Amino acid sequence: MRVAIAGAGAVGRSIAQELLENGHEVLLIDKSPKAIKVETVPRAEWLLADACEISALDDAALERCQVVVASSGDDKVNLVVSLLAKTEYGVPRVVARINHPKNEWLFNESWGVDVAVSTPRLLSALVEEAVSVGDLVRLMTFRQGEANLVELTLPEDAPLGGERVGSVAWPRDTALVAILREGRVLVPMPDDTLEPGDELMFVASQDVEDELAELLGAR
Repeated sequence: MRVAIAGAGAVGRSIAQELLENGHEVLLIDKSPKAIKVETVPRAEWLLADACEISALDDAALERCQVVVASSGDDKVNLVVSLLAKTEYGVPRVVARINHPKNEWLFNESWGVDVAVSTPRLLSALVEEAVSVGDLVRLMTFRQGEANLVELTLPEDAPLGGERVGSVAWPRDTALVAILREGRVLVPMPDDTLEPGDELMFVASQDVEDELAELLGAR
């Protein structure tokens, strides 16, 4: 998979290193000469250019990318890059970084954003996830509300404790995607039982979250 990352700061370089280790091709784009630190990610391609300009994105051959990550520290830049990637180059997947929570409402499909990542919101969710038992915690939103990644740790008195995964009537548009148990990640199978202390990870539509929480006995 070929991935272009607009913004070669610390965040962009970290993303690039992770993707390269997973076997992907990565292109880092930044208009600041000071950000072009080839020695930090030597296996990546580098382009000194303004990712908000069509000519720069032509040079980057963005039409050959399966994913574009807008990871600069400027929300305006990330929105423009996202819009151009989606509308001008038809990039299938656009991920954008939100720097300021007040701008979160802008990062939607109208601006070409498939997945928006807000660091403050994500950190807050991870704190809740770490300390909450019996509460449904939203970790991430996909396609601006069409689906969310949510988590719940089953308490000792959970009504579904001991139930088989396949016997539970989950709400519509809900998928149990993983069970975290004693340091292991389990892919749920119909005959697996739900146990107190399990961390359950769901992808679910936002409009069924209340129904899911009620089923799980969330507080």
